[in-house]
Amino acid sequence: MKKFLIVQTAFIGDVILATPLIEKLHEHYPDGQIDFLVRKGNGGLLKNHPKLGDVFIWKKKQGKYTNLIRLIYLIRSKEYDYVINIQRFFGSGFLTAFSGAKTKIGFAKNPLSFTFNVKVGHRLIGQHETSRNLSLIKSITDKKYVRPKLYPSESDYTKVQQYQSKPYLCFAPTSVWKTKEYPLLKWVELIISQDEEWNIYLLGGPTDQEVCRELVGMCDKENIINLAGQLTFLESAALMEKASMNYVNDSAPMHMASAMNAPTNAVFCSTVPSFGFGPLATQSKVIETKNKLSCRPCGLHGKKSCPLDHFNCAYSIDKNQFDRLDFPKN
Repeated sequence: MKKFLIVQTAFIGDVILATPLIEKLHEHYPDGQIDFLVRKGNGGLLKNHPKLGDVFIWKKKQGKYTNLIRLIYLIRSKEYDYVINIQRFFGSGFLTAFSGAKTKIGFAKNPLSFTFNVKVGHRLIGQHETSRNLSLIKSITDKKYVRPKLYPSESDYTKVQQYQSKPYLCFAPTSVWKTKEYPLLKWVELIISQDEEWNIYLLGGPTDQEVCRELVGMCDKENIINLAGQLTFLESAALMEKASMNYVNDSAPMHMASAMNAPTNAVFCSTVPSFGFGPLATQSKVIETKNKLSCRPCGLHGKKSCPLDHFNCAYSIDKNQFDRLDFPKN
């Protein structure tokens, strides 16, 4: 039996975009053991995953390197055949280098890639992140593309049934990075333009509750409900799956929609889809400014505020660029 460890300790969306590796490895090694390492807070994405064994947690914010050493001892005790490191940073490279795995796989851009058995090139432009990630295991699987996938449980689906009595739209208005975030007033315009019959659900984490509460007040619509902080990752994914449309930023909820193959309108403000993080759902659309802005993109991951203080990449996007759905009539 082959034993694999996948390492992705970045943000929520990064973990989702690493899930094709689970699918591909399970397809080729159905009797193998596939484990996963994430940062604290992201383990819920992989809860009860039917194709995973153990999910390990790296507590980065408290004793980052002390916890890293502990992890290394734990990982060495597992005697993995393969450690597959998706990240390009020193910490994950250090863990991979000292993992004791028979075969260490990672990107050549990792500063410790000289310790890896298999080094793979990393091309930022013109390739989706999922394809970049899958290239790491091409030599031990095949070249076939596999989509990201999440597995909400029966209880997750049961939890969200109360919100599915009639057709609905989901909005995820926030992002970790402010220049990835469509402005609040623009969300208000888009929400107000929707048919009054829709139920509208606002999604996000506990830290997004206040913004979503403000958005509810600004919209003054009876059928808008703030669910930020009330649903787990997988419950949110289960709700998004059956939405008539999911309106999202270039952020984690977009990748959740991709993993559930849920209809998506994804708005890109300061970032661009060519970086490789666009929506993957069969029914998906990218919304971005039609203006040629010399300042866009201003970075790979977005910034805390517009460097030029105008945020034209967001304010020049009109609500009419989004798909506006007619409410289904009986």
